[in-house]
Amino acid sequence: MNNINNTVQLIAIAIIPVLFAIILHEVSHGYIAHVFGDDTAKKAGRLTLNPLKHIDPFGTILLPIILIFLAGFAFGYAKPVPVNFNKLRNPKRDTGFVAAAGPITNFILAFICFILLKVILINFPVMNLYLAYFISHLMFQTVSGSLFLKFFIYPMTFMLFIGVMINLILGVFNLIPIPPLDGGRIAVSLLPEPFSGYLVKLEPFGIILLLILLLIDPGNFLTVSFNYIINNVVLRNLSL
Repeated sequence: MNNINNTVQLIAIAIIPVLFAIILHEVSHGYIAHVFGDDTAKKAGRLTLNPLKHIDPFGTILLPIILIFLAGFAFGYAKPVPVNFNKLRNPKRDTGFVAAAGPITNFILAFICFILLKVILINFPVMNLYLAYFISHLMFQTVSGSLFLKFFIYPMTFMLFIGVMINLILGVFNLIPIPPLDGGRIAVSLLPEPFSGYLVKLEPFGIILLLILLLIDPGNFLTVSFNYIINNVVLRNLSL
């Protein structure tokens, strides 16, 4: 029963930062595309923060819940914002800007969440203990203290921590240089011909290549990279 309650609590706390991370990631693509001449996303009504416009039944709802139950962390994606790269003023150059907007947005959100989390941990030192316990055990504790601490500071601490994590993971993951990920489109934009053309031809097989990469993870590169970011960039600077 305690595990079920813990999972339900984690889902309730994670849903807001996860939605913000994946929705703003997609909206940023559409907005930058609009700036560079493509109004496809605007005409489709996707330049909005209304989550109903962006929710993908599997990627936004089922996948994060499944991962929380099975692995104890949340990850997901929203419906891709439609972009017609041929309508951009300079398609090859501007594709890179449109693609980079998503990860940059995630890194900015991660930084904002980190600063706000640091402020809470400095002003409410007891939250350092609760957060450290959660990171070690993936379990919440019974909170003692004022109603303000229990019902605002406590959940806000974990929302911000998850906000840091999900945005860093999304940002770094999307920079993998395999189309149709953002990193692949950035590489296509930067590489000269014929190399950019070769990469474009990989796009129909990109998801398969990505799944193989994730399953094999040669040299534990992805695992080591994410662990380094979490331990040396986030936790060390939070003094946990």
